[in-house]
Amino acid sequence: MGNYILRRLILIIPTLWAIITINFFIVQIAPGGPVEQAIARMSGIESNMTMERISGQGARETAEPEAEKGGSGTSRYRGSRGLAPEEIAAIEKRFGFDKPLHIRYLTMLKNYATFNFGESLFRGRTVIGLIGDRMPVSVSLGIWSTLIIYLVSIPLGIRKAVNHGSRFDVWSSTAVILGNAIPVFLFAILLIILFAGGSYLKIFPLRGLLSDNWRELSLLGKIGDYFWHLALPITALVIGGFATLTMLTKNSFLDEINKQYVVTARAKGATEKRILRNHVFRNAMLLIIAGFPSAFISMFFTGSLLIEVIFSLEGLGLLGFEATMQRDYPVMFGTLYIFTLLGLVLNLISDITYTLVDPRIDFESREVA
Repeated sequence: MGNYILRRLILIIPTLWAIITINFFIVQIAPGGPVEQAIARMSGIESNMTMERISGQGARETAEPEAEKGGSGTSRYRGSRGLAPEEIAAIEKRFGFDKPLHIRYLTMLKNYATFNFGESLFRGRTVIGLIGDRMPVSVSLGIWSTLIIYLVSIPLGIRKAVNHGSRFDVWSSTAVILGNAIPVFLFAILLIILFAGGSYLKIFPLRGLLSDNWRELSLLGKIGDYFWHLALPITALVIGGFATLTMLTKNSFLDEINKQYVVTARAKGATEKRILRNHVFRNAMLLIIAGFPSAFISMFFTGSLLIEVIFSLEGLGLLGFEATMQRDYPVMFGTLYIFTLLGLVLNLISDITYTLVDPRIDFESREVA
């Protein structure tokens, strides 16, 4: 197992390189780079956070007003007419676009090898500092929501499989499907209306992860304040995550329960609890464990974007989205690097967990074969 882990750790390096390289060159040909963003701001054009910037549909609207100002019109940047070449050159130098593409690429690889992600182009802070500030929110949302979903869905799915076709199976399936049918953002708004001072009760805070006087509270008070702020966002996140995992668990256990080795175990007089614990559980849980890394990453980053917006939580999902819309390349690639690295590490942990659940699995012997 040690050799397998070592090989997987070494494989992380080329995987990271491939993902960063592909995204780097794709982004270079996308419209609305940071230089164009800066030119648009200097020209008084509000261009970021609009879908036109992504699709390029606003190009004529950006260029036509500038054409009235005169200028040589020789610049390759949209909306740059009327700006002196010296001003454009200064903007390019500020963002590092005065260097050739391959130099920028090699410099980025060298810096990322030492986790030097540079500074944000528009925020005036280091990328590491921005990620560090946003990390507590994403960690809180990702870990607690994933933990609650797994702690509830797996036992519920097992019970549904054992009692397949019963009243409990029918009404619990109905409740799970109805919960999954409600969009996360709509359920979050409903929680705000009901419990955060919208129209009825004001039990939970509307925004933020901590209260302003959090440092003055006792240890128990800090813990209580922390979960008080997380109650509604976590509830909104987990309500839509039960259905998939619960039904996956049920179907996985049902598939194993109906196999021949279970029938044989029953014929030998083994109890249902012993069959579930010693035979079915190990085989059925492999499929569930396989989906954990992707589920955690989705809940950790992308899945919490709307929740972060609705509850005014500054997390990594919102940071990555804003950086993409603003073409803040250092933040974009820094968050992508962190997301990818975390995902690869979680996949390795998932493989290790396989051997803990079922010691019969041996990755090393499979590779040799």
